[in-house]
This record gives sequence, C-alpha cells and structure tokens, in this order.
Amino acid sequence: MLKSRYFCGGSILAAMLGLAAAGSASAQTADEATARPRTIDELVVTAQKRTQNLQDVPIVVTAVNAQQLQDAGVRDIKDLTVVTPGLTVTTTSSNAITSARIRGIGTVGDNVGLESSVGVVIDGVYRPRTGVAFGDLGDLERIEVLKGPQGTLFGKNTSAGVINILTKRPEFTFGANSEATVSNYNGFGAALSLTGPIVEDKVAGRLFLAGRSRDGYYDVPGVGTTNDMNFYTARGQLLFRPTEGLEVNVIADYTKRNEHCCGAVQIANAAGPTAVLNSIVPGAIANPPRAGDFVVYGTHDDLKLVTDKGVSVQADWKTDWLGGATLTSITAVRDWKQTGGTDTDATLVDVLYSPQVNMPNPPSVEFKQLSQEFRLAGDTGRLNWLVGAFFTDEKLTQHTRLVYGTQFEQYASGLFAGQLPLFTGRPANGSTFVAGQGQNDTYKQKERGSAIFTNNSYKITDQLELTVGARYTWEKKDLATVWNNTDGGIGCATALARAQAIGGPVPASGSLVRAGGLLGLGPYSLLCGTFQNPAFSALGQNAQHLDESKATGTVKLAYRFTPEVLAYASYARGYKAGGFNLDRIAQPTQTVAGQPAAPVLDTSFLPETVDSYEVGVKNTLFNRSLLANATVFYQEFQNFQLNTFNGLVFNVTSVPKVISQGVDADFVWFTPVEGLSAQGGVTYAETYFPTSSASVLGRAAPGAVPTGNQRLPGSRLSLAPLWSASLAATYERPISANLLARFAVNAKYVSSYNTGSNLDPVKNQSGFTLVNARVGIASADKKWQLELWGQNLFDKVYYQVAFDAVAQTGSYDAFMGMPRTYGVTLRYSY
Repeated sequence: MLKSRYFCGGSILAAMLGLAAAGSASAQTADEATARPRTIDELVVTAQKRTQNLQDVPIVVTAVNAQQLQDAGVRDIKDLTVVTPGLTVTTTSSNAITSARIRGIGTVGDNVGLESSVGVVIDGVYRPRTGVAFGDLGDLERIEVLKGPQGTLFGKNTSAGVINILTKRPEFTFGANSEATVSNYNGFGAALSLTGPIVEDKVAGRLFLAGRSRDGYYDVPGVGTTNDMNFYTARGQLLFRPTEGLEVNVIADYTKRNEHCCGAVQIANAAGPTAVLNSIVPGAIANPPRAGDFVVYGTHDDLKLVTDKGVSVQADWKTDWLGGATLTSITAVRDWKQTGGTDTDATLVDVLYSPQVNMPNPPSVEFKQLSQEFRLAGDTGRLNWLVGAFFTDEKLTQHTRLVYGTQFEQYASGLFAGQLPLFTGRPANGSTFVAGQGQNDTYKQKERGSAIFTNNSYKITDQLELTVGARYTWEKKDLATVWNNTDGGIGCATALARAQAIGGPVPASGSLVRAGGLLGLGPYSLLCGTFQNPAFSALGQNAQHLDESKATGTVKLAYRFTPEVLAYASYARGYKAGGFNLDRIAQPTQTVAGQPAAPVLDTSFLPETVDSYEVGVKNTLFNRSLLANATVFYQEFQNFQLNTFNGLVFNVTSVPKVISQGVDADFVWFTPVEGLSAQGGVTYAETYFPTSSASVLGRAAPGAVPTGNQRLPGSRLSLAPLWSASLAATYERPISANLLARFAVNAKYVSSYNTGSNLDPVKNQSGFTLVNARVGIASADKKWQLELWGQNLFDKVYYQVAFDAVAQTGSYDAFMGMPRTYGVTLRYSY
C-alpha cells in the first residue's frame, strides 16, 4: 500500500514538527492574536467573476473561508455537505460516481453519459463531472457554493448551481505549513505546503504535497476491508508578474489513488434469491440485513486505480483599453482515468462481476479535456461590464465489462428449481454461461462546445442596480459505440429458441422476453437480461450525433434601502446539455417470437433547461457584525434528465417538468463575546414531480424503461429532503500568555428523504443530524497547533443511495455514509 511509502517520512516530519514546536518562541501575545476586529466586510466572493463583498451580490451564496474549512474537516467536495444547507453529495460504486445536489436537484447514478447539474470549478477551470473533481483540494482560500442556475458566467451544466473552489496562490513572502494526522481505521496522513519568492517581486511559487491512507470501514468476510483511502497528490504553482499590469499563474497537479471502493450492504432480502444463495454458500449474504454492521459480501476485488492530472494557465492583463479594462485568459488541459472492477452481485456466491485491474481488459473510464476561456471586464463607475468566450474539447472513453462468475449457472438453476436445462435445452454444467464470458462494450464520445457571454451591472441610481447577463452556447457530441457479448449471448439465444419450439412448462416467448427485457422481474431475467442480449452482439459499431444550441441569461434588480439592507429580485435561465445514455437499452417488449428484444439504437436524451425566480433580502446588522439573509425561490425544470437503475442497467428519461420551490436563509455572526463566531443556514425546498408527469412516467417512452416510475408523479425527487440546516460555531481564547485554545463544532440536519431514483419505499432514509467537532491548542502566534477531532461524532448510520440488488428480484442494497472517524492532527507553520 501507499501507506508504507510515506509512513516513515511522515513520522519523521511529525517528530520534526514536535521539536520545532517545543522550541518556538511566541511572536505575539495571546491578547494580540484575538484582538483583531472582525466584520461582515471581510467576507468577499467572486460569484460574478469579480471580487465583491458577499452582501453586495444578488445571489444566494454560501462562502466558507480557509479557517472554517479546516474547522469542519473539509478536504474534498463531499465534506462540504456539513457546512452548506441544501447541498447533498453522495458516492456510489466508485469515487468517480460522486454526485452533488443543490435544493434537491442534481444528477444521480453511475452513468457518465449524464453531465453534472451542479458544476464544479477549481481555480477557474470547469470539471466535466462532479466525480472528476473529487480529491484533496490542498491549500484553500475559500469555497463558494452558488445556488440556482449560474450558466451565464459559469457555463454549461450549472442548472442547479456551482461549487466554486479557489486555492491559495503563490505569495511573495516566504511561508511554510505542514501537518501530520493519525486517526482510527489505521489512518495516517501528512501534508506540506511551501510558498515564497523565486525572483524578487517577479516570480513566486507554491508547492503542496500530501499523502493519506486509511483502512476501509466495511468488513469483507474472509478478505479484509473495503472503502479504504490510499493516495498521494502534488500541486505546484508559479506566479509571474513581469510588469505592473500583467499577472500569469501556472498550475500543475497530479494525483494517484489506489483504493478499494465501494462496498454496499443488504437492507432488504427477498426470500427466493436469498434461499438459493445460501443453499450454494451458507451465509452468502447478511440475513436478516444489518446495515449498521458495515459488512460487505463479495468474491471479487473492487480495487480502483485513479490518475488525475492537469495543467492550467491564467493570465490577467490590465490593459490600456476602455479605461483600463482587464483581459483574462484561462487555458487548461486535464486527463482523468479510472480502471478497476467490482463484485456486482455483492454476495459470497460468484454470480456476476466486473474484471479486476490485474485481469485482461478491465473496465475503465477516461476524460480528456481542453478548455479555453477569455474575459474582458471593465468598470466605468456606473457600469461594471464583462464580455467573454468559452471553448471546450472533451474526449470520453468508457469500457464496460460484466461477466459471468463461476457459480452463475448454479445460481440460475436454483432460481428455476433445478429445471434450467428445460428452459435452455442445454445441460447445467457451466457450458452455457461460461465463467469470464459476457458483456464487453466500448463507448467513445467526443464533445466540442463553445459559447459567448456577457454580464453587465448598471447603477441606475446610487441605491438601484440592474444586472443583465446573456450567454449563447453551441454543443456538438459524437458517440461511437461497440456492443459485444464475448459468447454471443448463447444462453439467451437458446432459451428463446426453446421457448418458441415447445410448450408445456416453458413460458411463452412473450413472457420470457418481457421478463428478460427488464431486470428484476423474475428468474427469467437471468437468462435474457439486457447485458447478455444476443442482438447486441451482431450490431458492430453504432454511431450517433447530437448538435444543439441554446440561449440563456439572467436579469437581476437590486435596491439598497440603507447601507445595511439590500433587496433583490432575479430571473435566470439555465441549461444542461443533452447527451447519450452510455449503457444498453432494449425495447421492453418482444415483437418477433423466438428473437431477443430489439436494441434501441438511439440512446440520446434531451437538453435540460430551468427557469428560476428569486426574491431576497440581505441584512448587515449590529455594527456590521451580523449577516442575516433570506431568499424565496421558484425553479421550473423542463426535460429534467432522470437516471434510473433497474437492477443492472441505467437509463435516462426526460421528464417534461420538475419544480423546486422554497426558502434559503443563512447567517454569519461575529458575536460580542471575544473569539466566538457562528455561521449557519436553513433550506426549505419542495422539489417534486408534478402530477401532470403521470402520462410520461407511467409508461415507457421510446427507448425508456420506467422502472417503478409510477411512484413519481406528485412525489418529491430522490435525495431531496424537505428541510436542510447547518450550524457552525467556533470559539478561540487565550488560556495563558503563550497559548490559545480553539473549539469548533459543525452540525448538519436533513429531514427524511428517499435515496432511490424510483422512490421505492424501502429506500427511504429518516431524518438525521451529523456532527463534527474539533478541539485544539496552539501557540499564541499559531506557529503550532494540536487538534483532537471527530467526524460524524455520534456515529449516525444512514444510506447515501439505496438500489435494487443485482440479479436478486425483491432485494435491495445501499451505499452507506461514512461512520464515525476521529484522530489527532499536529500543524506547524514556519
């Protein structure tokens, strides 16, 4: 494991920190460290691509600075959920499938053909999927979570909002920070950050290095654990200032992950499949299910290898044009790849799996992206204006493999009460469903996009400001697909021929194929599931093309009643690109007797748009020490991209309308008590399918499989709690002339919600509260700090996402949230 590579070095680093801390002298007294005045004026954001005070921006923004992120234990976007009301981030079968939702709207499911509804931007560079942005974020300046469509300035696929991440830039004064952490689950981590001048006043650099490891929090019987952590990352920056008006920042980063992910536990077991599984391998699954035991069953390795690397160059030039307008260029090249397999059926019976990294042709997914943005912005006093252009070239490659295990045929025979030869006409000796044979598909998608945009704010009076923004986007996608079954789908082909040829106990061909066309409708699905449909073997390459364009924009009117009170109303139209379903789709019914269900060759889905209306007020009270904001919102989505999983296959359906409406409220308070501050907020969001969607969701549209969709009309979306609230409090005070104590607590509450896209009641999650806490002691000048911390302090057990168990009709599994972790962190600043 990677842990062994840097454990020794990290231990030495920790020892050096301890020695340095013991010998350090205080540069200032504890009183001086806590006497700095704090006001709301310190809270700045770049939500409109320019630096503004948070209270001057007519947008709902949750801004979290570096110290608050440290107090909450935020190292990646998933950790953000505890500090942001209305934000939910989940991970399912791998870290690549990390999805974010804001106000109940987001993209769900292991389907990389779907682009994110919540855009992630890191140092001005758009990441093509939320999972591609998952990783240690390094030295952070702040993170801004912008709610509602933000497509005018942040581009495509931001129909629900944006997570805007800004890391620290190089500085022209020397600085160094280091940390070492030990935690439960044999966790260890070390990080080092250096910054300083290279050429005086001309070139500065910053380097961040980190490595972290932890054992998995799921137990795997007879194997060990899964859902571990094991990675290292490096991020280097060079900042050039050749002239007074020109600044160029170059960033290069590299991350390597070698981790087992992600296990799922049983939450409900059907009697039939459970009895068959346990007859083959006693104790094959947890029965009865005990999700809180965090025991994962499987016979195949779920190791994932992830490489993430990229380079970006941002140049800001204060020109002599148009009163000193600033020209910004951001160029980025990125490459992200994951390779690895999984035990698909999650039992101790070897039924189905995706091959592991050490086997031939393991499954993989890779994104290669080139992006370029230009902006020209200026300010005339009354008018703050911006025009820009954006270009992207993205190549997505996905290799999908799903193969039979050594006990697939034995399991199938058990479901047919030992009568499998009657249905296939072949002996049940493993010669029909041969181990290692199965689905072997490749998807290659090319995307080219471009856009022009403008955003302009005009002060009609000193109190009244009008903002108008517009964006026009062009999108072109080409998909080349090669579907193949390495055995030609012989098991399904023989079963269909047998069903046509004879009668008696063998079901009619229509019944067999209808069951085979939909996974999860009975034992016949194991014979003719879409993943083994022989009709896909003879297709060769299937080419699809998509070409679309869309106009979007925003209008905002803000009125400042007093220096302390700002009211605003806004309208915004957002856009999320259409695309292709990167999975097999077959017609749900059979049309030719004895033949498999016909493949659907058009796997495209429509673009998603949203019209959003907001009315809000921002208050700055008590001598500018309290921020208290509230916004009422109404969002109407058209052609909402709903991704469903029916037990083995993903499919995207365009729902004509989805509505999200409610209230966002947040506050920041620097209290009169010296060293005590608090921050929090509440989101109330009714995010639902109107009853008018029944005509679409209750039946199969062309190429669509409405798995349980009859539950959706009039219901709230999955992962869309009605209430979401966060609260953070920090208290810092001197305990001697040379020592400071610091206490931090973060809590996040969500009301009940359903965790499955088809809203099956068994997938309901009751409301719960997560609490993180941190207690630290530091020198008065904060050169060294020692912290004791806990995440999910009360060890709350909860579902992230629940889903239909693979090839086990009536059974359900779930990906669980992280259990309690705790540890000690030592920091030292040079």
